[in-house]
Amino acid sequence: MNEGDSLPAIHSQRELHVWIIENLKTVPVPERAYGNFFEEHCYVVLHIPQNPKATQGTSSDLHYWIGKKAGAEAQGAAGAFVQRLGETLGGPTVQHREAQGHESDCFRSYFRAGILYRKGGLASGLKHVETNTYNIPRLLHIKGTKHVSAAEVALSWSSFNRGDVFLLDLGKVMIQWNGPQTSISEKSRGLALTYSIRDRERGGRAQIGVVDDEAKATDLMQIMETVLGRRVGSLQAALPTESINQLQKANIRLYHVYRNGEDLVVQEVATRPLTQDLLQEEDCYILDEGGFKIYVWQGHMSKPQEKEAAFSRAEDFIRAKGYPPYTNVEVEDDGAESVAFKQLFQTWFQKPSRHRKLGGLGKLTRAKPDVGKLHSQPELAAQLRMVDDGSGKVEVWCIQDSCRQPVEPKHYGQLCANNCYLVLYTYQWLGRVQSLLYLWQGHQASPDEIRALHRNAEELDLTQGGALVQEHVTMGSEPPHFRAIFQGRLVVFQGSPGHHGMGQPASTTRLFHVQGTDRRNARTTEVPARASSLISSDVFVLVTADSCCLWFGKGCNGDQRETAREVVTAVFQRNEETVLEGQEPPHFWVALGGRAPYPSSRRLPEEGSSFQPRLFECSSQAGCLVLTEVAFFSQEDLDKHDTMLLDTWQEIFLWLGEAAQRRKEEAVAWGREYLKTHPAGRSPATPIVVVTQGHEPPTFTGWFFAWDPYKWTNSQGDEGVESSLAAVSTISEIAAEVNNFQLSRWPSDGRTGPLAPQALEGSQNSAEKELEPGPEAGDGSSTHGSTSGGTSPAINGGLPREWLMHQAAEDLPEGVDPARKEFYLSDSDFQDIFGKSKEEFYSMAKWRQQREKQQLGFF
Repeated sequence: MNEGDSLPAIHSQRELHVWIIENLKTVPVPERAYGNFFEEHCYVVLHIPQNPKATQGTSSDLHYWIGKKAGAEAQGAAGAFVQRLGETLGGPTVQHREAQGHESDCFRSYFRAGILYRKGGLASGLKHVETNTYNIPRLLHIKGTKHVSAAEVALSWSSFNRGDVFLLDLGKVMIQWNGPQTSISEKSRGLALTYSIRDRERGGRAQIGVVDDEAKATDLMQIMETVLGRRVGSLQAALPTESINQLQKANIRLYHVYRNGEDLVVQEVATRPLTQDLLQEEDCYILDEGGFKIYVWQGHMSKPQEKEAAFSRAEDFIRAKGYPPYTNVEVEDDGAESVAFKQLFQTWFQKPSRHRKLGGLGKLTRAKPDVGKLHSQPELAAQLRMVDDGSGKVEVWCIQDSCRQPVEPKHYGQLCANNCYLVLYTYQWLGRVQSLLYLWQGHQASPDEIRALHRNAEELDLTQGGALVQEHVTMGSEPPHFRAIFQGRLVVFQGSPGHHGMGQPASTTRLFHVQGTDRRNARTTEVPARASSLISSDVFVLVTADSCCLWFGKGCNGDQRETAREVVTAVFQRNEETVLEGQEPPHFWVALGGRAPYPSSRRLPEEGSSFQPRLFECSSQAGCLVLTEVAFFSQEDLDKHDTMLLDTWQEIFLWLGEAAQRRKEEAVAWGREYLKTHPAGRSPATPIVVVTQGHEPPTFTGWFFAWDPYKWTNSQGDEGVESSLAAVSTISEIAAEVNNFQLSRWPSDGRTGPLAPQALEGSQNSAEKELEPGPEAGDGSSTHGSTSGGTSPAINGGLPREWLMHQAAEDLPEGVDPARKEFYLSDSDFQDIFGKSKEEFYSMAKWRQQREKQQLGFF
């Protein structure tokens, strides 16, 4: 890119910008072609978060993408453009280097339908989405589960394998062939990409057929064999999936990198777990995430020439380590780090931004929150980790002899460290009864008791139709809502089960640590009865056979003291003697076995880490957990076939789609493996919450932007993928289109070679003509094609709204597709009725399109 070239205008209200490097100049790519990448080019992609809850924080992301056949000059031009654009954006920006076929999850998340790799280059003057689409038949190899990509491969049966999805694209006929070893998720997302190609490149005017079982799709197979030749021999085995498991990613190392003359010096600083204070603001560092990804961190006081050399240093490091040249690189500016980078450290406290004030979810103020707003503000419920104020119905069972035994209500909240408990909480939300089941596990519980806890939880869940939200809680890490439901009576006793449920402790001397500032967050835990257990910032209760002393440390406040008095009255039911730190009577120290040193400094106010939530798709490979991140996530990223992991740092949510086959216990095992292998050395006691589709609590939905609680119950919300997998009932329509392709003139003598390119010439010309006036996208109709050829000029020019609104199918004008009535409106009428352009409407989720059409009389 020439230095004199002016930078393009950036529309801050637009989320995604894409440029292609053509003749060493940057040319904007039309939005309709986003997700299409030619392998001989380089691209630049800028993402500006518009969602106030964007999971990557508020930094923009600037990527340069390298096609596998892109020349060195194009790569240099892309790198120079990224450097200049990054300097002029003015806000915090994370820069990325992406290589074809090895893109980061962040990059892939921008293209929800999938990425399409195109052979060759984009010839000058040709439109981005039409090249290589109609000139010859093509075969696309579709791979991936959450993030899908498709690449053009040889038009031959030798390109197929048993484990992937393939799309035979004949222009007006598209046949998706699913390998016998592909999962329902792969088939579903492959079909979503097929629909996307049809809608973007054909204006929705192509017939789609799916071969899910060759024996049941003989007509479609006949078409495929006519094009590809008769298949000889068996298919290739499924190709191994290239993925990095969590254990590999946990092997992180931090290096200080600098130049010493002509030499690049790489000095190892630390390994897992890393702390933020290792990063000095005057230096540059490389963080190696197991060879999977390389991060370059630049202190804000580092030299400008060092910052300019960030990518080249990363490339030198990659070569020195012998890593593949396509290894992903991410460059972080001090104070504008990505979430992925920050979560490689044990804690991270955001510095004041030098670019602009950071937004996002933010931190809660220290003012006492209004819990009455939890139902109307799910985002508040998520941050407070409270589904409500704790005033719902509570039932408690203790696991004894592998069975659940009900606990008397007067003893609710009195738990024993060597037991396990089930706590069922029922509350009202959105006019429905919701249930939350806590599985509480004491530190001294035996493995048999823990297994019995899970078994009894499963049985209880079955009685509730599998609708229970299950939260796994470890003693000492109880979440705020768990404390709130006991209204200050949560006390954890040490010792044998015989101590459980007693209104007063046994006659031996016992010491209890009281934490909390009101009845909703109070927790009392028995600690060893010795002086070293005391802490100056808190309150303790010393219980002997003859007395009950309330010890106030010098650092505790009035709220803590009042809460402790309520605990003594409610739980111990004894008259207490108040003892102030430094004024203890002799019998106090005698009961604790004499004086001893204990922490005497005042506790500093706790600062919360500035971690943002992250969403991952879970899968397993060779027995190890594999996670695929969905950046900038929304409710649309939750699919019925998925098991998703939402990490809010303080809790781990496992979301199970209704079609997910794994049991809840297996999902919990994934959550535990995630914590165990996390590079930041996460606490294994972090609560794990299992959520099923359609029963999400506000503590989960509050992390999502614009959550629709009725999406799962809306029959039009599903895009009909499953029905489409079996939709060979439209074979007559497809056969008619094939006849238009004059397949009957093609040889049918069982040859094995593909058809000559000129065989499709006539139909290609008509397809190109139809492309121009077509709609921008489909509307999610369950039909596999749209009316073509017979559409009247009046329809092309727009029909009067009264001919279309609230009209039955039989009353519509001839040639109007009943499933797409709104498309036949003029652009001005469409804008007036829907309040948006057709392009904006068809870019919406299909279920939202259907809902608007239903509300406005076009359904």
